[in-house]
Amino acid sequence: MVLSENFLWGGATAANQAEGGVLEGGRGLSNVDLLPIGKDRATISSGEIEHLEWDDNHFYPAKEAIDMYHHYKDDIKLFAELGFKVYRMSISWTRIFPNGDDEMPNQAGLDFYRGIFEELKKYGIEPLVTLAHFDVPVSLIKRYGGWRDRHLVDAYVRYAQTVMTAYKGLVNYWLTFNEINILIHSPFVGGGLIFKEGDNKKQLMYQAAHHQLVASSLVTKMAHDIDSENQIGCMLAGGMHYPYSCRPEDYKEAIDSDRKNYFFIDVQARGYYPNYAKKMFEREQIELEMLDGDLECLKNTVDFVSFSYYSSRTVSGFEEDYETTTGNLFRSIKNPNLESTEWGWQIDPLGLRNALNQLYDRYQKPLFIVENGLGAKDVPDENGYVADDYRIDYMRKHIIALKDAVEIDGVELMGYTSWGCIDLISASTGQMSKRYGFIYVDRDDAGQGTLRRSKKKSFDWYKQVITSNGEEL
Repeated sequence: MVLSENFLWGGATAANQAEGGVLEGGRGLSNVDLLPIGKDRATISSGEIEHLEWDDNHFYPAKEAIDMYHHYKDDIKLFAELGFKVYRMSISWTRIFPNGDDEMPNQAGLDFYRGIFEELKKYGIEPLVTLAHFDVPVSLIKRYGGWRDRHLVDAYVRYAQTVMTAYKGLVNYWLTFNEINILIHSPFVGGGLIFKEGDNKKQLMYQAAHHQLVASSLVTKMAHDIDSENQIGCMLAGGMHYPYSCRPEDYKEAIDSDRKNYFFIDVQARGYYPNYAKKMFEREQIELEMLDGDLECLKNTVDFVSFSYYSSRTVSGFEEDYETTTGNLFRSIKNPNLESTEWGWQIDPLGLRNALNQLYDRYQKPLFIVENGLGAKDVPDENGYVADDYRIDYMRKHIIALKDAVEIDGVELMGYTSWGCIDLISASTGQMSKRYGFIYVDRDDAGQGTLRRSKKKSFDWYKQVITSNGEEL
């Protein structure tokens, strides 16, 4: 058998894309609650315009999402039927501290997640909890400008301490920030940043990054102090860069692009700022404000490295009229050797094996694939059944690739949680029609539908994969 007996198979969701119940149970507003579906979503996500209140001109899919807030017991029962060993989820910061830094936590929020964790325990499913999955309290954005301000370090650490203490014995796997490198590509989503005229955007983004890296390091140490059983991971939006050609300039661009991607994880996994980053700061005249002890604090490194993988990316050192495509908030040159999804994300199973090797060579720490899946337009029959052979094919090839990385290359891999194990709203577009799940949810892009859950063909296929520990694909 290729994979270890304790390999963690499961699925992943995020509070803001699945939970709904945005103002129920005393919860406060978060940045991602304010992302509308439609043309303004990208501009708001980039921090180019301020949009910190709901209005009547937009539809905000996160308000209800798939209403897991009221359906979690039924959903977890389906996850148990799938055979999940682990369920990756996030806690909504504003469900615990509605304003991000309230004097006392919201007991209703603490009780809600305790209910989820106890339900998971009933079925023997380990929670893997992300503390901040594109989640910045709006109150902290209004008062401090998001992660540009040092105040958020203290607020985040206190939030983490509160939930880690409350759920000691129920949760042992934690991630500090979801896709932490997205901060540079989507500053409002990743850090609650909104740019004003005259702002030095790079300075602000990397200052916010420093604050997040310090916060992550403080929480990593604290988690081990709270419970020696805790394992803490970092998480990046993964996918290595290919040079468009064998021109040396293209290869250099691929190296530089990988470094920009791995910058955050280099710090979280190694414990210091790499030389290439220091030189970049010098060139760009970026001067990070640090407190005494910050650099020492960064030495509290993570136990494992987790990442999302949907596609590889292609870059060139020359500005030419290339055909471009997208993938998980990243622009890329279209690779003519790869097929693409309906949303232009290029399908590259071997790229997953390549990424696993690159990450393991770089960090020599256990790896965890915490997002991988195919976003597609599913067409259900009258019973809600979807014959999603295309999803099965995509996932089969990627699981073969991860097994090759383990068996042939010797990569140390802890587990695999497919993204959107149940249909949810897309982070990049806000659409429901971009579906990833093994479980179909009756809801459309306008928020219409019964929210009824039904099993797709991939449900029984993935159940077989887990039962056989990846041997029957």
